[in-house]
Amino acid sequence: MALSVTAIKNAKPKDKAFKLYDEAGLFIQVTPSGGKWWRFKYRYLNKEKLLALGTYPDVSLAEARIKRDEARKLLSQTPPVDPSELKKSTKQSIYSNKADSFELIALEWAESFFTNKSKSHKERTVRRLELYIFPWIGSKPISQITAPEVLEVVKRPQVQSKLETAHRALQAVSQVFRYAVQTGKAMRDVTVDLRGALPSASVKHMASFTEPKQVAELLRAIDAFKGTFTVECALRLSPLVFTRPSELRRAKWADINLDAGEWAYLVTKTKTQHIVPLSTQAIKILKELYPVSGYGEYVFQGGRDPKKAMSEAAINAALQRMGYDTQKDITAHGFRAMARTILHERLNIDPAIIELQLAHAVPDALGGAYNRTKFEQRKVMMQQWADYLDELKAGAKVIPFKTA
Repeated sequence: MALSVTAIKNAKPKDKAFKLYDEAGLFIQVTPSGGKWWRFKYRYLNKEKLLALGTYPDVSLAEARIKRDEARKLLSQTPPVDPSELKKSTKQSIYSNKADSFELIALEWAESFFTNKSKSHKERTVRRLELYIFPWIGSKPISQITAPEVLEVVKRPQVQSKLETAHRALQAVSQVFRYAVQTGKAMRDVTVDLRGALPSASVKHMASFTEPKQVAELLRAIDAFKGTFTVECALRLSPLVFTRPSELRRAKWADINLDAGEWAYLVTKTKTQHIVPLSTQAIKILKELYPVSGYGEYVFQGGRDPKKAMSEAAINAALQRMGYDTQKDITAHGFRAMARTILHERLNIDPAIIELQLAHAVPDALGGAYNRTKFEQRKVMMQQWADYLDELKAGAKVIPFKTA
C-alpha cells in the first residue's frame, strides 16, 4: 500500500528505528530521535543495496518518488548503472573541482605568499580578489580558466575608472596561476597572454607638501588639532620620524628605547631590521603618551580595542578634519616625501643618508663600518630635522635652497 503524507506526518518515534514502506522499493525510516530518512532499496548485480534520498520534510513524498524513479531508470539501462556509485562519483567530482577552484587555490596561495609580509598587504590583496575576481571565476577549476575569461573579469574595475585596481587584480591572478603551476594544479599561467591587454596605469604619487611655508602651516594646524590624545600624538610624531604609516601605527613599546633614543623594528615591506633615531622632540611626545598606552603592546592603541593598533585610516581622517584634501594636499604617507625633499634641498643632507632613514635599500660596498658611520649621521640628521620643523612652526627664517 502506498504511503500518504498524513501517515508520514503522524509517524511518531519509538525506542527503535522503524520503516514505513511506499512502493517499488521506496521507504522512509523513522529514527528514535524523530528523524525521517528516505531510502530506496534495490538490487545491483544480485546484491541488495540502499540509496539515501534525503530527509523529510526537506524532501517531500513526491520528490522522493521522483528520485526513486530516476534511480530505477539507471538500473534499467544496458548495462545497468548503479545509482549509489553514480552518486558517489558525482560527489567526488564536485569536491575535486571545488578543491581545484580558483578561489581555494588563491586563498591557499595567500597563506603561503604572505607568510613574511604585512597583514594589511595580505588583507588588501585578498579583499581585491573577493571583490573583483571570485564572484566570476572563483568557483571554476583553475585548469579550465582561459586568458579571455581573466581579461573579461579584470576589465570590470577598469570600466569603473579603477585602472590601477585592474592592474593589481591581474597581478594577483597571475601570482595565483604561477602558484598553481608550481603545485601541479595548472599547466601554465594564462595571464602571460594578457601582457599589454590593459592600458598602462599612470603613476600616482602620494600627496605631500614640500614648500616650507606649507609645512609651517601644517605643523601649526597639527598642534591646534583636537582629537583623541592618541591620534594627536601620532600626528605630531609623523613628520618627526617619517616612517611608513603602517609602521608608525603598529609601533610597539617593546621596540622603543627612550633612554637610548632609538626605535628598532622589522620593516614589513623589505623584512629588514631598521632603527629610527629619536629626536628630543619625538622622545617628549612618546613620554607624554606612555602613561596612556605604556601598559599595553601598541604605542598607538585602537579606539575601540586597546589590544589592537590604531586604525590605518586614523591619521588621514584627522588631516581631513583639519581641512586638508588627502588626494591633493597631504596624506600620512606624504610626510616621507616631505622629509626627503626638504632634507636634501633645504638642509643639504646626503641623499644616501636620507634613503637609509626611509628604510630604502642603499648599496653598501664598504660593509658594517660604513653603516655605523651612516647611523651616527642619521642621528644628527633626525635632530636637525626636528629642530628645523620647530623653527618653521615658530615662523623663524626659512633655510633657502642649496646653491650649486
